[in-house]
Amino acid sequence: MKLGVLRKVRHNEEVEVTTPVVITFHNDELRMVGDFRELSTSNIPDRYPITRIHESLTQLSKARFITSMDALKDLHQNVLTPHARKLLKIITHYGTSEYLRIPFSIKNKPSHYQRMMDMIFPHELSEGWFIIYIYEIIICSTT
Repeated sequence: MKLGVLRKVRHNEEVEVTTPVVITFHNDELRMVGDFRELSTSNIPDRYPITRIHESLTQLSKARFITSMDALKDLHQNVLTPHARKLLKIITHYGTSEYLRIPFSIKNKPSHYQRMMDMIFPHELSEGWFIIYIYEIIICSTT
């Protein structure tokens, strides 16, 4: 809530919720996410391509220096519409909350993120020294 990702739902608001689940993330960090599998079944799949790994490996092989940035914090930058917020509520022992920004467990989030990054960094990507792969930003340089 401090980060502006969630907001408390008032008692007089319409509430349809899902329960959160705790998952172990790739770095063994525990993370609470909403179980939105039922919602995901009704979503139309967004088939936006991610970076081809063999192209990225070719770029990396030419680099002398590689800088990698974990972009997980970037994922909470996309504000949800009021309609989407109604669908993305969770209940915990602290009460009911709704997501104000796209949560991790949404089906089309990786495609949406890749599209957004491709739109923000078209020149850097086309020059070949800037790679976006899943939620990593990689900068390659020879000097």
